[in-house]
Formats: sequence, C-alpha cells, structure tokens
Amino acid sequence: MKKKIELIGATDVVDLPELGWYQVPVRVDSGAATSAIHCARVRLIKEGDTARLCFYLDVKKGAPEQSFTVSDFKETYIRNTSGKQEKRYVIKTQITIFGRKIRTEFSLANRKKMNYPILLGRKLLKGRFLIDVSQKDLSAKQNADKIRHKKQPDAEANPTLLIQ
Repeated sequence: MKKKIELIGATDVVDLPELGWYQVPVRVDSGAATSAIHCARVRLIKEGDTARLCFYLDVKKGAPEQSFTVSDFKETYIRNTSGKQEKRYVIKTQITIFGRKIRTEFSLANRKKMNYPILLGRKLLKGRFLIDVSQKDLSAKQNADKIRHKKQPDAEANPTLLIQ
C-alpha cells in the first residue's frame, strides 16, 4: 500500500528521538538534495582500523547538552548555500513528522547563523510530501489537534461521563 503524500509548509516542527531532541523547528528546502542538521565540534576519532564521529547538537535550540558518537557515517561533498563544494559528514537517524517515523540522512553542518537548526531536503521530501510554501507548521498543528481531541472526552462513547 502506498503511503499518503502529506502537505508540508515552508517550516515545521519535528522530533529526532534517537538523538533525544524534540520539538525542533525545521525549514523545508526543495533546493537542497540532502537534509542538514546544525552541529558543532565535529571530530573524527580513529582507533586502529575503526573510525567514529563525535559531534554536539544545538543546545540553544533545545538539543540535549551532550556529545553524540556514531560509527555509521560517511564523508561526502555537498554544495553549500553559496554554491561552493565542502566536505561534510553524513549520519543516519530517525525523524518523526506527521506521526511518521522516517530513517533518513543528515549532513552535519554549521547552521549557527540560520534561524532553523535543521533543513529538510529533497531526499527526505520526495514521494512523501507536497510543499506549499504559503503554509507553516502543518505537522505541529496536526499533532496539537490530536492532543486537543484526546483531552476532550467523547460523551457518546462513554455515557457515564455525563453523570459525573
């Protein structure tokens, strides 16, 4: 069965459960092939034949104040916003948006000067989302509606609530 294509706005809010980072503001960018996540102090740790990647996420935007170390990563060249090629590390992690858990790639980038710590690129968007740049935070609004509906008891489903 084919997954439903969701309408997504220019910005939204996502969760990165494997990184313990929730309610993260994101910018949708159909011009970027790969999604990017802001991080700092990225360093490669080599021990014999094995290499691990250590990095910190954006604490100012609510990320956990801790280092992350991964062994599943790759090195690639990506064109930055200025059009220049730069070497970046790419990791895979899970993102939750519209209640869907999606495993995807993120390049580790310095987005300190940007308003959004995460950029969602075409590889994540393709076949899953249709972009309407006039909209904002559609996933966040949908989640808020679900929470609001859960808090309101359904009197028809449970008539004893009327008696209380």
